[in-house]
Amino acid sequence: MGEHDFWQGVLYLHLLAMAFFVGGQLVFGIAVVPILRGDPDPERTRMRAIARRFGYGSLAALGVLFVTGWAMASHYELWDSSTLRWKLALVGAVIGLTIVHLRRPKLHALQSAILLASLAIVWLGVELVTG
Repeated sequence: MGEHDFWQGVLYLHLLAMAFFVGGQLVFGIAVVPILRGDPDPERTRMRAIARRFGYGSLAALGVLFVTGWAMASHYELWDSSTLRWKLALVGAVIGLTIVHLRRPKLHALQSAILLASLAIVWLGVELVTG
């Protein structure tokens, strides 16, 4: 395996973790929440269980994103890129919004803000690769 193959594998892992994190938000927001919101269970046990499971997967995905992103930014010498700086600022915002959302899960607008910021992060990532 050559160096090119190695960095292609790192990019693959980064994209896979991003797909899980952002794709999961889309599925959760478009399919799971609207269906289970009408659930007669006053405790919403199933929704909490699904959210908890997705949360654990999201933490793992964020770890992979952090490690692979750091490695690629260093390898490709992207630390001076304003696009990367904007992306990292949005990552910080998503982390902050997620922490607030964990403490105040009934603030549903936070879910939308996290999703929109995540989609912007993906856009900036594409810009880093193609720009």
